[in-house]
Amino acid sequence: MLVTYTVHNGTTAAPLFSPLIELYSNVYAEPPYEEGPEQVERFARGLPAEATRPGFTLVAAQDGGSLIGVAYGWTMSVGGWWSRADQEPPGHVLVAEKFAVMEWIVAPDRRGEGIGSRLLRRLLDGRSERYATLASDPRAAARRMYERAGWRQVARSALPDGTPMDLLLIDLPAASVQG
Repeated sequence: MLVTYTVHNGTTAAPLFSPLIELYSNVYAEPPYEEGPEQVERFARGLPAEATRPGFTLVAAQDGGSLIGVAYGWTMSVGGWWSRADQEPPGHVLVAEKFAVMEWIVAPDRRGEGIGSRLLRRLLDGRSERYATLASDPRAAARRMYERAGWRQVARSALPDGTPMDLLLIDLPAASVQG
């Protein structure tokens, strides 16, 4: 099948929320996450508010009308950083806008096809922010992938349930920085 990629803002992303919640449920049911209905419901409740954040962008990968991958995030303002972080990022990062990648997921049966890397590239290409940041479970296979892709750990945090998270940062290419 042919995978198609589309870019959405908060308004145009809304029709994808239902299949996104289903995809989220499938991905995060796996180890090490092992999330259940309560966590999926929390994600579903928070998604509409995330879509209203400044700079919200969602890239969807679909195959035959089925959602098989998503990457999305929003602009973290100057001075903004992750809640519950054990430390702030370097000063030059703190005083800059950052693009916070909130989700980057691919259907389990479609991994290894390059879908995830295409999603992230499309999400970050042309961003005006100088940096992108994300939180990753250090137990997840994705954590090693981020490191290989050039993301570096700058702090640690924890989810409300106590799950540890590595806070990662990457410089966005100078060519993608506008202005």
